[in-house]
Formats: sequence, C-alpha cells, structure tokens
Amino acid sequence: MFSERISRLNSSLVRDILAATQRPGMISFAGGLPAPGELPVPDWSGVPAAVAQYGPSEGEPELREAIAGHARDLGMDCDASQVLVVSGSQQGIDLVAKLFIDPGTPMITEAPTYLAALQAFELFGAECHGVTLSSDGIDAGQLDTLAGSTGARLAYLIPTFQNPSGTCYSADARAAVACVADETGLTIFEDDPYRELVYEAVDRTPICSHIKTASWIYQSSFSKSFMPGIRVGYLIASPDLIPHLVRLKQAADLHTNRMGQWLAYRQLVDPDLETRLDGLRTAYAEKRAIMAETLSEHFAELAEWNTPAGGLFFWLRLKQAIDTRPLLPDMLERGVAFMPGEVFFPSTAPAIGYMRINFSHASPEQIHTGVALLAKEFRAASTRSQT
Repeated sequence: MFSERISRLNSSLVRDILAATQRPGMISFAGGLPAPGELPVPDWSGVPAAVAQYGPSEGEPELREAIAGHARDLGMDCDASQVLVVSGSQQGIDLVAKLFIDPGTPMITEAPTYLAALQAFELFGAECHGVTLSSDGIDAGQLDTLAGSTGARLAYLIPTFQNPSGTCYSADARAAVACVADETGLTIFEDDPYRELVYEAVDRTPICSHIKTASWIYQSSFSKSFMPGIRVGYLIASPDLIPHLVRLKQAADLHTNRMGQWLAYRQLVDPDLETRLDGLRTAYAEKRAIMAETLSEHFAELAEWNTPAGGLFFWLRLKQAIDTRPLLPDMLERGVAFMPGEVFFPSTAPAIGYMRINFSHASPEQIHTGVALLAKEFRAASTRSQT
C-alpha cells in the first residue's frame, strides 16, 4: 500500500519529547529551544504588500543578496545565485538527501551526529558510516580511509558547536577535511546553525571556504539566533549543485514563506544586529555557567563532559556505560526531559552511555532542580546495573 521507504520511517524522538514538555511544570533539557525571554517580538510594520503573493523558489532576492554577502565575509567564494532559501534547516537536509541518496547509498556522518539528519538520510535508504569525533573535530585521515573503503561521495558535518557533542573543530581539522574533499571528490554538506552562539574565542571558519575543487553545500538557519517559528534557513551550494537543489525545492513546496523571509532579511540588515546577538550570547553564557556548576555538583562521580565554547548543549559520557533510553519515561514522569545519547549514533557506530542536555531553555532554578533529579535517577540506575 505504501512506498518501500515507509518501513524505514521512524518517529522523531526529539519531537515526541517536545510534545511531552508542553505539560505544565515540565523542566526541559531535551530540545535545542531558545530561551522564551530571548525571542524578539516580530515587528510587522512596513511589510510590503508583495509578500502576500507567490514568490520565487530560490527565495527573496534581497535576502539572498544579504546572505551571500554575509557568507563572503566568512571567507566563502559565492554570490546570490548560489543561495537557496529553505523552510528551516530540516528542509535543507531533506533536499540534499533527495539529491544524493538512493537505497543503499553509503555516506559519512560524525558519530554522534544530529538525530533528525540521521532520520532523513536513513529514510531515503542511506548507509550512514560514522567517523569518530575528538575534542578537535574528526580525523581527516580516518575520513579519507572511510570514504575510500565505503565508496561514500557525501559527508554531513557540523563543525561548529556540533549537535549533540558541542565540539568545535580546530582550524587545522577544518583545513584538513577540505583537503580530503578536494583530493577525493567527497562532497561536504556543512551544517552551521549554531555559529552565532559563541561564548569563547574559537575558529569558526566554514570548511566550505577552504574547498577549492570539490562540490560543497553550506547550510545555516535563523532558528537559533533569531526566531525558530518563522522556519527560515538557507543553503549555499557550489554552482554544479544549486540548479538541482532549486528544482527539488520547486517540487517540494514552491517557495519558503515570504513573511518569514522578510523578517529574516530585516534581521540580517538591522544595524543593531550585533548588539542583539551580544545580548543573546551573554544570556546563554550565563546559563552555560550555571549548568556547568550544577553538573559539577551532581554529576562529577557519574559522568565526564567538556564545557562547550558555543551552541546549546552539554554532552555527557557516563563513567558506567548504561543505556539511557529506558530512563527517559521515568524522568518524564518526574517532570524532567532530556535526550538519550544513544539515538545520535548511526547504526554502523552504535554506542551507549551518553546524554545530551540543553542549557538555554530552562531557568536557573529549573537547572538546579532538574539536574539534581537526573543525577538521583542515574545514580540509582548505575547501582541497579552493578547488582
């Protein structure tokens, strides 16, 4: 009755948990949710009448020009003709999956990687091969070897404040990955939604800015730094790929909503943009500090972690490797939501004993209460596993 791919369609655990977090009093460390008090109030004054009509599939011309200009400031060699405005990063992932993946197609991701990307790639039948993350990023030699052994022609990477691990690639790792791409013809799909949420001085140069001959796709979003509800993101792709992505966009939904694009454009050209972003970074850095202190108080004997230089997440590796997934229902009953870490690993590189915790959404009081409850549950689970 249905297409064969439906057998590979799984519900998104993130979305399922987010539905549960709507219950009154729930403390959510689960999704990458902005703090409610940090979301700007939409200013609809001056909306042009033209946005009520259908628009170009590629996106609003003014927005695409502004995005291209921003990308050139980051060192990328591109113009507005290479920009495609999409309905959030998830649509970008969907379009790229449609372009590259047939059942059985090998591809490379980090291990761990973004859960919703794995869901999309595996829906279309990809065999996702994981390359190990270290504190500096992935090892270019391992990437080269894996590309050769699997025949993969696409690698999906999140080099800046990686989801879920918070890892930020070093400058050397970024250049080395680009070199592998140029030498092997591996297409790099670089997802960069967290780059503006930076709390320490680190290299954030896009890998795609280093690539000289290989095909590439760079993706970012307005969800984390501006307003997730407008569902506006964008792809910038090498000239050989962008025409195919535009056609896939046409077939998907004609164009991204024009009201949201107009708000995104106003945000990009706002002379007070950096002031607003600085305020956002300060607020999140304070919550990051509270989360780090609270984890040290309650989880020091249970897990290891690094304080991320940016982004929205702490990534915990349990000292006693227990599967965190069975603990989730009980924690939801206790009023605390978290993300089990096991679901972020591709099936070719499974792992247990990890947990992702968001620090941007909960209040300081909720952070203290929620982490204490988590630690109590995890301590009891560790004890049970030893008996």
